[in-house]
Amino acid sequence: MTKTLLLALLASLSTPLAQAAGEHSAHHASAPAAAAADFTEAEVKKIDAAQAKITLKHGEIKHLDMPPMTMVFGVKDKALLAKAKPGDKVRVRIEKDGARYVVTALEAAP
Repeated sequence: MTKTLLLALLASLSTPLAQAAGEHSAHHASAPAAAAADFTEAEVKKIDAAQAKITLKHGEIKHLDMPPMTMVFGVKDKALLAKAKPGDKVRVRIEKDGARYVVTALEAAP
């Protein structure tokens, strides 16, 4: 009977662990989707390389609760500005840095 009790105990412990492992895997599987959601479609209106700024006409930035508009953003790295020119359609990641919004990633729109 001791063996049966031990097997029952192991079975009851493994079920929550297996569920937790499945939930953990599911969380990581959705991480790339969440990262992709952080990108916003935009059109480059102006680039000011000297001031490290870019003017974008952007769509809704959901993770910042910002509606579509045209505005000037700083850039985290000036090298991002070399990836685009006025009139280009791009995808950007924008993050809040203190009191300002900063473009942290920029790529050509598909």
